Amino acid sequence: MEEKERNVREGAPAGQAEGVPGPVFAGRRIVLASASPRRKELLLQAGIRAEIMPSHKEERSRAKTPSALVKALSRTKAEDIAQGLPEGTVVIGADTIVVRDGEVLGKPHDAADAARMLRSLSGRTHHVYTGVTLILCGRKELSFYERTAVSVYPLEDDEIRAYVAGGDPMDKAGAYGIQGPFGAYIKGIRGDYTNVVGLPLGRTVMELKRLLREAP
Repeated sequence: MEEKERNVREGAPAGQAEGVPGPVFAGRRIVLASASPRRKELLLQAGIRAEIMPSHKEERSRAKTPSALVKALSRTKAEDIAQGLPEGTVVIGADTIVVRDGEVLGKPHDAADAARMLRSLSGRTHHVYTGVTLILCGRKELSFYERTAVSVYPLEDDEIRAYVAGGDPMDKAGAYGIQGPFGAYIKGIRGDYTNVVGLPLGRTVMELKRLLREAP
């Protein structure tokens, strides 16, 4: 527990920030069990300034469907961080995967793997799943997922090489980030854009408000 506390980024007060959607978050300690700067930025857009306390627990699951997989992995992260935190603390865990023709595309192992993934997405539609687990320590927890369909324009080999060389794909599921340079190749989406970024923001805020209001 003490080691986890030391991992919290200094100078990042938790809880309510300007523009928070409603008073339910006021004075509430909120912890994000992820090092993703994209998830942190999305929460800030909603006025939620979370402490960053990433889970380093091995991500393993026997789930047989993408939706069950992302929920299970998000739960693993959230529960790893929640243990030992004071009662009433809110922990947010999330996990995102890309699925194309039944194949789960996680983060690429190297540049060649990133190029392979991008070629498989070229000119086709795939799905992005994000699972989210919310834990109100000592009281209640819930998990949910969102799915977004993403269509990609055909990619030329030199475009793939240039994008991979820039380094952007290497820390992202499916080897791309919709909010970065790869956005130029997105033909369209069906569903929540923020889900593709890494956290379905609207659903997360609504579920978090419900969790806090319904918990004893």
